[in-house]
Amino acid sequence: MKRALVSVSDKTNLVPFVKGLVDNGYEIVSTGGTKKVLDEAGIATISIEDVTHFPEILDGRVKTLNPYVHGGLLARRDLPAHMATLQELDITPIDLVCVNLYPFKQTIAKPDVKLEDAIENIDIGGPSMVRSAAKNYHDVTIVVDKGDYHQVLAEIKDAGTTTLETRAALAAKAFRHTAAYDALISQYLTSQVGLAAPEQLTMTWQLKETMRYGENAHQKAWLYEDAMPKSFSVLQADQFHGKKLSYNNIKDADEALRCIREFAEPTVVAMKHMNPCGIGRGATLEQAWDRAYAADPVSIFGGVIALNRQVDLATAKKMHKIFLEIVIAPGFDDDAYELLAKKKNIRLLSLDFSKKDEAPAPELVSVMGGVLKQEQDVLQEDYRDWTCVTDVKPTDEQLKSLLFAWKAVKHAKSNAIVLANDERTLGVGEGQPNRIDSLKIAVKHAGDDIDNRTVMASDAFFPFADCVEFAGKNGIKAVVQPGGSIRDQESIAMANKYGIAMVTTGVRHFRH
Repeated sequence: MKRALVSVSDKTNLVPFVKGLVDNGYEIVSTGGTKKVLDEAGIATISIEDVTHFPEILDGRVKTLNPYVHGGLLARRDLPAHMATLQELDITPIDLVCVNLYPFKQTIAKPDVKLEDAIENIDIGGPSMVRSAAKNYHDVTIVVDKGDYHQVLAEIKDAGTTTLETRAALAAKAFRHTAAYDALISQYLTSQVGLAAPEQLTMTWQLKETMRYGENAHQKAWLYEDAMPKSFSVLQADQFHGKKLSYNNIKDADEALRCIREFAEPTVVAMKHMNPCGIGRGATLEQAWDRAYAADPVSIFGGVIALNRQVDLATAKKMHKIFLEIVIAPGFDDDAYELLAKKKNIRLLSLDFSKKDEAPAPELVSVMGGVLKQEQDVLQEDYRDWTCVTDVKPTDEQLKSLLFAWKAVKHAKSNAIVLANDERTLGVGEGQPNRIDSLKIAVKHAGDDIDNRTVMASDAFFPFADCVEFAGKNGIKAVVQPGGSIRDQESIAMANKYGIAMVTTGVRHFRH
């Protein structure tokens, strides 16, 4: 008779699976709560103590760490010496292991989890059995995923055992399972001791979906989600309408969410190819939309729109007039949703904006041969901490506009320049190899909208005075920039020449 060892935390679909094993000639060894469930279902089981000849000890911490278990798992059936050892020591081979692990992830996901509770939910015996069975997959079937119950039973019913190909695939899955489990434990304990840069970076993600394609149609792509995902993420949004998000959609939506979380008042962010083409704020969402649209009515076509208020009908009517890829907001009024959903190709997503200020996960960016890891740029700044370096001082209204522009420039690609007033961005120049070209692009976009309310934000210092001179010649009245160039004094002198109020923040916001 073949023998299966069954010990699971998640008991979903367990009873019919084990009944199928019994019906096909397996005897069942089980432990603790699993054995109780099977006994109550009328399935005869062998207690683990009857196999190990040793009681469970230390509150169940030790029950399967025993040669009678691991000898039965690791013995190679094709080696006579191994089989002779089993016979000599009266160890019964184990042919199938069905194990899933203590719910460590579910435990640490609780907001009030205590360290001792997390520790007690670190499984030791389970991973050990999984690894032993997976190592000996030539002879042993390892099942860690209830989604595999059907296939395993079908093969056993058909041939009396699983195929070698299936056992190899299940073994690979088993090692992925234990690796992800250990990675989550290492992340949690590393965070507990406050280590920001461990000598080994162990992380795990779960496949959320296979994408239709990547950045381009000839590139394959997959979407993986953090094992412990943050709530304020496009991956946690509810999609109510439209086809699946593409690779590029997700990147644009992510960037739009990063930007919109900067603002408290009703605000609309229009994102295009991971750059803001328009940001508007107002007393109402409709007014904020009007201003974001006015910032760049050309580029917004086909854009990704993030709004930090529930979408009302008045705003929806205006969005409905143009083609938009995605609209993501805290929610939609029924009539607003009904109108927008008439467009077949628009994606409508809602997200819990109350979570926007939760501590963000570090950013990981892949490079050939490795990854870069950094904290997200979520620095909260106050214009009262800035330093005015010019003869002309900014007015209170200019300071508010400068702060708005400063928040916006954080989310444009370097070298980044944003022209704005207190209502909206007027022109955005980004991604240029030199700063003066970015400024020229921003001025061109702003055009006749530049007036005595217009301010400028630069994500990094001015290496030369040419940007300040160009700004002065084009009517810019106030500038915010980090400062720190060896030629700062030249830029300050140029600002004084044109009567520009300039403040420095001491902080730059490169975004590559």
